[in-house]
Amino acid sequence: MKTIDLVNSVVMGNTKQGVIVKKHSEHLTYIGTGRSAAAFRVNETNQVLKVFLPEFIEVAREEAEIYKILLGINYYPTLYEYGENFLLIDYIAGNTLFDCLASGIPIKDEHIKEVDSALHLAKQRGLNPSDIHLRNILLTDKGDIKLVDVARFRQTKQCQQWSDLKQAFYSFYNRELFPKKIPLKVLNMIAYLYKRNLLHLLTTRKNSNNDHVA
Repeated sequence: MKTIDLVNSVVMGNTKQGVIVKKHSEHLTYIGTGRSAAAFRVNETNQVLKVFLPEFIEVAREEAEIYKILLGINYYPTLYEYGENFLLIDYIAGNTLFDCLASGIPIKDEHIKEVDSALHLAKQRGLNPSDIHLRNILLTDKGDIKLVDVARFRQTKQCQQWSDLKQAFYSFYNRELFPKKIPLKVLNMIAYLYKRNLLHLLTTRKNSNNDHVA
């Protein structure tokens, strides 16, 4: 079955909660959705079809262009085909770092260094990696690191997310007694607070109070 036929089989909608999939070909296996697209594994292949909503065609085009720039860097999926509203890339078997935290799969110092290497190589090609979060970093079944969802790698603003995640890893997670499995509700609450800059405000207030007591 041609890629374009698979793309045309996908019927999606947009809600306040994000993309919803209403229908797709039996040759596709649903993986998940995000803010702008839905992802499917193409059955009997090691490829993923990412289909974008019509209002996010520019995002699809941008992500395709960035994957072309990243071609040959092992930390990123290979782009095989793309069109106005879709990408066809590698299927990566594994877990996101978010899922690792939720299920207790250990995240090691070497994994953090691999992410650093991946971002460094992207910067060497003139990109500015942004929007790096736990759901777009994958730990493969072989123990390797892969990064996906690179549409914001050409933003001009500086993004602090990865620096903040690294700080949290070395300040908290990497300590011997820190729990390696974190309840999903707690993870989602932390993400909610972080997106609204409330974690920074709470930390600043706590530090200010400590200074006052001292």
